[in-house]
Amino acid sequence: MNKDKSEIDKETGDVNPKLIEDGIRLFQDLDDDEALLDVLLQKFRALYFSMKEAEKERVFMAIIERIEVPKADIEPYLADLLGCDPEDPRWHALLSQIRRLFYSPRLKIFQKISRAPGGLKFLLDFRGDLLTIQRYSRHDLSPLDADIVFLFEMWFQEGFLYLEEITLDSAYNQIVLIKESDMVHPMASIEEMGQRLGRDRRCFALYHRLLPSEPIVFIEVALTKGLARTVSHVMAREGTVRGNEKADTAIFYSINNTQNGLAGLGLGKMLIGKVVDSLKKENEKIKNFSTLSPIPGFWKNYFKPLLEGHDKNFAMKHGDVVSFFSKKAVGKILDRPVEKTMDPLDFNPVLLSILSDDAWTKDEGLKKVLQTPMSKIAYHYIANEKNRRQKPLNPVAGFHLGNGATVSVRNINFDANPSPRGIKEACGIMVNYIYSFHWLSQIRGSFRLFDKIEVRGLFR
Repeated sequence: MNKDKSEIDKETGDVNPKLIEDGIRLFQDLDDDEALLDVLLQKFRALYFSMKEAEKERVFMAIIERIEVPKADIEPYLADLLGCDPEDPRWHALLSQIRRLFYSPRLKIFQKISRAPGGLKFLLDFRGDLLTIQRYSRHDLSPLDADIVFLFEMWFQEGFLYLEEITLDSAYNQIVLIKESDMVHPMASIEEMGQRLGRDRRCFALYHRLLPSEPIVFIEVALTKGLARTVSHVMAREGTVRGNEKADTAIFYSINNTQNGLAGLGLGKMLIGKVVDSLKKENEKIKNFSTLSPIPGFWKNYFKPLLEGHDKNFAMKHGDVVSFFSKKAVGKILDRPVEKTMDPLDFNPVLLSILSDDAWTKDEGLKKVLQTPMSKIAYHYIANEKNRRQKPLNPVAGFHLGNGATVSVRNINFDANPSPRGIKEACGIMVNYIYSFHWLSQIRGSFRLFDKIEVRGLFR
């Protein structure tokens, strides 16, 4: 049953009802007038991007509720189908009719949008907003998402995609775009991007033919001898002793999705698989494939709340923290000077006080005490803490483990990223997610399109 306008306004906060109604009307008009498609889309796009999130949420809800197959249209066919025996010659014809009737009328509008100039990019942004808003919305927006995903799964496959290696000879605007899109290890200058395209560095980007000027997802790779466990190892500057003659390992140290609207479609897995395949063909000595990944949210969203006693949503509880520390380590932690208002025997507040000030990162003795227990806690967070959908709580862990990588406690690297950002994000801890070559052979069969992706300029 549809909610009335005042009820929805109250739920979504401060919104402009006229702006919302104009947006819905323009969206519906896209289905009515093919001749004015480009003009209508421009108007709808401009109006949509002027909206606040609460207003966009109202538009999403209205599209779901108002643009749908009427119940009255399908009831007679459902009654006929339920009354028909599967052996009856009419059975398959009835099924076919019902499939046509159940086809979402929203799909027709989205398909029209995709044909207009800039339409596909708009749909990517539209779904990106939808996913963001769905995280906090009290309303089920999944029917709208399912429609867009249905189309994206058709469009982002077969001959639509191509993989390209980004080199120093690539178009300058592509190098700049990738430099500006790296959210894992942001770059201050274009010269830094140049250093990431050296002889022992690789950068690959996956493109869609309708978006040739903007990569969908890209990955930066360092070719190393053995497993790189610190950010300084993969971010070495020119002048350091480097080279790939003895390299046996490919380290994926920065993976960026430039289109939030494509989340969940498996394109990252596809990219990693194709890059692994290409690197093996380029250099048969490359036998090991791993990431060197950050652990976003480990401190702010997990360990700090745990130490403060906010453990309701976690498998680990406030009282469990001390069990990761040996008696000797506990003694050394409690032996640290604390504020006068603090109980010196209360372990969690003392540890919280220590980790809340980055002075501990300059104390080698304290770092040695923290290394083993903090590594075990970080591993627990990655491997055991789940969200409501039973997926890893950490999004990077969810991406790599969901793609088939493995991780163990020995892959947790303490003091791997001592930068201010690394300390603030995860107490300087990073992780190696391991992709086996056996994994590559397994996923080949799972992607029908895997070998159909065009590869451009991969070998030097």
